[in-house]
Amino acid sequence: MSTNFDPRANYELTKQQAGYVERKKATQEDYVHQQIKTKEKLFCHCPAGQFNKFEDYDAELIRHMRPTLSELGEYDGTALMEFKTKKEIVYRIKNGTACTYDIDDTPPFPINREALHNAIIIALRSNLNIVGEVHITRKQYLDGSIPTGFQRTAIVGVEGLLKLPKKDIRLIQLSIEEDACREISDIGHRRIYQTDRLGVPLIETVTYPDCKNPDELRETCEYIRFLGRSTGLVRTGMGAGRQDVNVSCTGGTRIELKGVQHAKWIPELSHNECFRQWSLVQLQERLNREVGKEGWKVEVADVSFPTDYLPILDNKAKGGALKLVKLPKFRGVLSHFTQPGKMFADEIADRLKVIACLERPNMLHDEMLEPVLTHAQWHKLAKRVHATDEDALILVWGPQNDMPTAIETIEERCLMAFDGVPKETRKAVCNGITIFERVLPGADRMYPDTDSAPIPLDPAFIKALRAEMPTEIIDRYYKLKEWNVPEDCFRYIFAKNWFPAMAETVEKLGVDGRTVGRFVGMRLKHLLGKNAASKFNGETLYKLFAFLKEQGLDSRLAWNMAPALVDDASMPMQQVLDKMGFKRYAKDDLLTKLDNLCAGFAPKKKSCTDLDRMNWIMGQMKEAMGNIEMKELANNIK
Repeated sequence: MSTNFDPRANYELTKQQAGYVERKKATQEDYVHQQIKTKEKLFCHCPAGQFNKFEDYDAELIRHMRPTLSELGEYDGTALMEFKTKKEIVYRIKNGTACTYDIDDTPPFPINREALHNAIIIALRSNLNIVGEVHITRKQYLDGSIPTGFQRTAIVGVEGLLKLPKKDIRLIQLSIEEDACREISDIGHRRIYQTDRLGVPLIETVTYPDCKNPDELRETCEYIRFLGRSTGLVRTGMGAGRQDVNVSCTGGTRIELKGVQHAKWIPELSHNECFRQWSLVQLQERLNREVGKEGWKVEVADVSFPTDYLPILDNKAKGGALKLVKLPKFRGVLSHFTQPGKMFADEIADRLKVIACLERPNMLHDEMLEPVLTHAQWHKLAKRVHATDEDALILVWGPQNDMPTAIETIEERCLMAFDGVPKETRKAVCNGITIFERVLPGADRMYPDTDSAPIPLDPAFIKALRAEMPTEIIDRYYKLKEWNVPEDCFRYIFAKNWFPAMAETVEKLGVDGRTVGRFVGMRLKHLLGKNAASKFNGETLYKLFAFLKEQGLDSRLAWNMAPALVDDASMPMQQVLDKMGFKRYAKDDLLTKLDNLCAGFAPKKKSCTDLDRMNWIMGQMKEAMGNIEMKELANNIK
């Protein structure tokens, strides 16, 4: 083994090389999921939207999943991978939120018509073409997230178009489906789920790969979320909405980033994924040029040597195995940069966790940036497998029964490196990176649901639903622009669906749109952000500005009244003013005071400007707030 190789220098070099091409062409698409607001679940009568604590359950059910053949007699690659993990799936069941349908002991009830009705409205709002018949299909999931092993889903609309402020985004389809279980833990061969969320109606909106950069991707995702919220038919809050982001770039492949909880994560995640793909493309070119895939295979040896590394000692105490794996001519590959803080070795370790069920840390290698073993120890190990300066070494440990899968997984991922970027579903992590979750599913996991008959949709019914359509998000966007509302208020207004109440306040009361927009997007955002339990809503907003108009008070007084109403939205408006110590002043009295201030103004500095004088006088006119419009007061000072 060479003493001249520097893993850290190799890592930094490949990081720079990947960065050189990071701005190459990339395409990205969205899969946006939103729970529909209904009383019951999609295929049974259990309540939707009721959740239990992890420790609150009445029974446990244990299952082991098996793959099934598609209509064409093929197995889905994801199903085969999950079957290889030999997982024991445990479901925690609460009587009040799950039933025998959820655990696949009862056929499905007819689809929830309230959920279907709401999904069609959102599909119409998305400018999608509604299908003539709703056909329910089964989508295979062997990760255990659904006890049946499949998810019932149905396409509602196809081929739509979203008109965003800067570009149009095409939609492939909108589907209605049942939500999956909540994962509690995944350790070794045992995975535990909670079933309260299972079966809750969910819509999935799928876009074409029209987004060319991370910012467009986030904007599209938020637009779809805001569109759903504008109808008032979807749930909001943590877990009610999730995004699956598909990223691909020239030379790479489609990678699905699963379960992105917050839209603000999307730019960094998609950027880093594009970065990772270009890094793997460079590695592919190097391996095919310098090594070659033909006949390449790993060499394995059993080893046992003294070390104080605790994970290895624990594994030995439990009777586990310790294997040394030689990767021929792979020197420099394991420390090849892939994404921030990660290298190619992490691609292998992630798969060992998921497929071989070896908990991290599950391997050591001779190119670690922070070595655990000394160079002398690696040199001794190299002799066991006759490794040269061109080879790389991995030390992997775990239960004896899992070692064949572990060795197969290491060799499989290394062979994939010769072909570039493997098709994967990756799990999004909050720090902007992703980890391997499963092989990317294919078309073979879909097949018709024989328990559910097609549902014809009457054209007259669809026509009647069109009459229920709210205004489009893009129209609301331009209305806010017309009102001259600051753009940094837009996201909050759309996210919390404040626009309908704002429009009513502006149009019926004649209040200045910019004043209402700033009040909601700045004042309420700040106050409600600190008091999530507040009952302040659109009705309160309208009543507040209606009261100010009736009393002849300046609408900007709402800014000072807001804290009391956020604390108690039912408090009478006059009581709010009394609590503030607000006093009414006649306009003539205010103007008299203003005349006296202007006449007696004597600046201390000779360099005092007209703006300085005006600001000082405005500051002395505290009684003016609410009794006279600030614009009129300023004009009088001038």
